[in-house]
Amino acid sequence: MTQLFISAFITLFVVIDPPGCAPIYAGLTKGATPAQRRNMAIRACFIAAIILLIFALFGEDLLSALHIELDSFRIAGGFMLFWIAFEMVFEKRTQRREERAEKVAATPEVEDVSVFPMAMPMLAGPGAIAAIMLLMNEASGLEQTFVVLGALGAVLFITMLALVAAGPLMKFFGDRVEAVITRLLGVLLAALAAQYVIDGLKGSFGI
Repeated sequence: MTQLFISAFITLFVVIDPPGCAPIYAGLTKGATPAQRRNMAIRACFIAAIILLIFALFGEDLLSALHIELDSFRIAGGFMLFWIAFEMVFEKRTQRREERAEKVAATPEVEDVSVFPMAMPMLAGPGAIAAIMLLMNEASGLEQTFVVLGALGAVLFITMLALVAAGPLMKFFGDRVEAVITRLLGVLLAALAAQYVIDGLKGSFGI
């Protein structure tokens, strides 16, 4: 159970990427009061939790309805996560997030960023959805299911804390430390993605 929790926690932490989301959130909420920043951070994580919970609980039924085998989803999900890892290592993902944030910031009528772009697609994006579905499909039994959901809850709680403290954290750590952390997490995610592909190939070909 401990191993499953650690594996799920690391996978979700790397994909959701609280250190990468914090500076984006700080930039999006520059004109907001501390209370507004806190409320938007809590709301964004809550909405992201609902989205990911829906896919966690009903993702397997969706695969069955589409006649998609679990091993095929493992392979596809592995490639998707590997692409995210590639972008993290070479800072493409951060650049894309910043461009998205600039578009939102350039629209005066958009004040509440909790739903878009924070909850979706920054926190509950395609990578996070694929990751939670893969982890839930690997969990067997109610106990392991709660372990994976507990890991998701822990990651989103840490993300909420990172968003709430985004401004002071960015001043303390700076852009260089954030870039190093993002690259390290990207390398780790690449290894996890490769393992998903290997497991999918083994299951598909009975190796």
